[in-house]
Amino acid sequence: MPIFRPHRKRPEGSLPIGTTPRAITRHALDSALASARSALPNEFGGVLRADPPGVISELLFVPGGTAGRSHANIHLYMLPADLSVVGSVHSHPSGALIPSGADLRLFRHWGRRHLILGAPYGPGSWRAYDGNGDETTLEVVASPGARDEGTPLRAYRPRPLHRPLPRGEFPADEA
Repeated sequence: MPIFRPHRKRPEGSLPIGTTPRAITRHALDSALASARSALPNEFGGVLRADPPGVISELLFVPGGTAGRSHANIHLYMLPADLSVVGSVHSHPSGALIPSGADLRLFRHWGRRHLILGAPYGPGSWRAYDGNGDETTLEVVASPGARDEGTPLRAYRPRPLHRPLPRGEFPADEA
């Protein structure tokens, strides 16, 4: 007697869990760059989560990690059991965007997409790598539901604390 197993259909246009990410949201990238900027002069390390599959949308911080001027340790055993975790992100305060030997060992043993962020941590100071350590591309997309399709996205610009922001600089000030 055959066992009945219901077949679930995936929603139209969705990708299966475990799909290699091809894009990252602007919010996730800006969060990673801001975290790396705030960790200076030390390195910064974190984990990337893709939701929906195929788009990296979150930056996770793993408890118990350590960082110094030439290292960032992430305790992978502290990660939750989550199939949407797809890779790692860490910074190189020297500005070098090439993976080190330790980076390549991590890439080969864990995750499908990895980001290296380099000083000065601006919009173009990052590179994406696959599990073999080969450079790859990630498209930067708007966060789902965050803004209209036609609205241009602005990169985060820190402002000096001693000078007030000019009136009308941000949409919140126009009201």
